[in-house]
Amino acid sequence: MYKFINGGVTAPQGFTAQGIFAGIKAATSAAVTKASVKANEPQKKPTDKKRDLALIYCDTLCNAAAVFTKNLVKSDTITVTKKHLENGKAQAVIVNSGNANTCNADGIEKAERMCEIASDVLGVRAEDVIVASTGVIGEILPIEPIKKGAEAMRGTLSKEGGTNAAEAIMTTDTVKKEMAMTMELGGKTVTVGGIAKGSGMIHINMGTMLSFVTTDAAVSSEMLGEALREAVEDSYNMVSVDGDTSTNDTLAILASGKAGNAEITEKNDDYRAFVGGLTEAFRMLAKKLAADGEGATKLLICKVSGAETKQAAVKVSKSIICSSLLKAAMFGADANWGRVLCAIGYSGADVNVKKVDVSFRSAKGTVDVCKSGAGISFSEEKAKEILLEKEIEILVALGDGSASAEAYGCDLTYDYVKINGDYRT
Repeated sequence: MYKFINGGVTAPQGFTAQGIFAGIKAATSAAVTKASVKANEPQKKPTDKKRDLALIYCDTLCNAAAVFTKNLVKSDTITVTKKHLENGKAQAVIVNSGNANTCNADGIEKAERMCEIASDVLGVRAEDVIVASTGVIGEILPIEPIKKGAEAMRGTLSKEGGTNAAEAIMTTDTVKKEMAMTMELGGKTVTVGGIAKGSGMIHINMGTMLSFVTTDAAVSSEMLGEALREAVEDSYNMVSVDGDTSTNDTLAILASGKAGNAEITEKNDDYRAFVGGLTEAFRMLAKKLAADGEGATKLLICKVSGAETKQAAVKVSKSIICSSLLKAAMFGADANWGRVLCAIGYSGADVNVKKVDVSFRSAKGTVDVCKSGAGISFSEEKAKEILLEKEIEILVALGDGSASAEAYGCDLTYDYVKINGDYRT
């Protein structure tokens, strides 16, 4: 029913995008340097030329919805975007990397100014613009490079520009995260496209991860919001890289309605199919986020089955992929299954640990390491061969019921500390 295709955020009908290097991080660093160091000290010239400013546009006003971080410390871009989405409408997105615009006295002013800039360049109302930022917290956002960068993108947005937009929202990400898929709704082919960023400070808990999703499905704003909240629970909210929930997490979706399907205004079969499609789309992006965790070498997928309730399965699966000890063991290809049991034990789920079975699986095969809560004999050599792969499944059978859940994480490496030891400086 769902088919993944080539493309990204511009795949659905009506959408174009672009991304450009505006020098936001360099301008931020220059301002900090001017305020904090002696004038006679030699300064390094910035060499980073990665795109850092993106625009996404639809040629019609869209129904729109979003979910945001539950961290009490939030970027002011979230405050502004929430206000703009009160009517369930949006037509454009402006987003920068290199500066989070968080914990700044002028944060709301700068976020609103970004919307005004997008409004001028794209010819839309400022209140129909979604705004987001990602990067270093607590440093003043320089608006001049954003204004110049947006002006440089005037008239350049295109279908091909979606991949540039995907690059522009990256911070410590090493690869772009894009996705496009089609599905059938009411006899019409509907397309969903999206981009995402996130590598560190990833412990998604929504309503520094950003995701912008577009669709040409006809869906009311109310049902779009409902679908977004349902789909996020089994996808993005099951990702953790380091246990830190970002201040800027934003997942926004715009629906142009150009596919021609009968508008979804209630929770009918088309609604359920749409939620299923969004969930699969978000899972693909969620796995890309986890696999590209800061310093990561392996994607970890924890599949829990046999739980008494869905809530218990979620608690157990997330506890396991959040365990620093387990993540370190996976980096070292060490089948230390005791760390899995330990994480289950403090997960908060009501589990009979005497029933728990654990296995590790990858492209190299499967090794059973624990039965009924106790260790069993297995080949350490075979286990290491399995755990040296780039994608590892941690299979946990609880034996308490029929509920299941799946969580996504990564290994914990030396490079994670190196990246975050001097992230700001």
